[in-house]
Amino acid sequence: MHFGPAERHHIQRFGWLRASVLGANDGILSTSSLVLGVAAAHGTHQSILIAGVAGLVAGAMSMAAGEYVSVHSQADSEAAELTLERNELKTDNKGEHKELAAIYVDRGLDPELAAKVAEQLMAHDALGAHARDELGISDSTRARPIQAALASAASFAAGAAMSVIVASIATESALIPIVSVSSIALLALLGAISARAGGASMMTGALRVTFWGGMAMALTAGIGKLFGAVV
Repeated sequence: MHFGPAERHHIQRFGWLRASVLGANDGILSTSSLVLGVAAAHGTHQSILIAGVAGLVAGAMSMAAGEYVSVHSQADSEAAELTLERNELKTDNKGEHKELAAIYVDRGLDPELAAKVAEQLMAHDALGAHARDELGISDSTRARPIQAALASAASFAAGAAMSVIVASIATESALIPIVSVSSIALLALLGAISARAGGASMMTGALRVTFWGGMAMALTAGIGKLFGAVV
């Protein structure tokens, strides 16, 4: 039987998109802010680049470690829930059938149809049916710690590298305006791309990220100026 092409919804790509964009945004924003802070404190061009590279490495490792720990905790919780569900299916299969049928009734099916659906799904894959409909766990949403850690580190490093590259080619006298403008432009571009891919307003997405990004960079530069060395 031919059902035609499957519909593509924006929500299907929101998870990976959000993680990638957030990582790149963090890389651009934190590294450019660090570079601007050191530059505003009258640091040398070499010290500015050292700070930028150090921020790139430290930020990428921090993102990887934080994401790994967080997602691994989620994976551990999912594994524990699946083990519990597997045991319940062995000890009380009828009760689990009623529980699954009740879920379908709550979603709008009449009791008789809900019972049939639960029976057929459990005959096909009982644990999979309960994992998906009772626990909200599926293959597409299951936690993958290593994948999440690598993706977060890579996206952060990519964003941070842009700020470091711009700082490396800018002259000392023009470094602050060039890094500021380029970082704001990159943040606006990422915000617009993220909004576009998610089906939202590109202008709103760009304005939102540039506002907070500009504020963060201005505050960091101000602190560097306030506590920086006098030349």
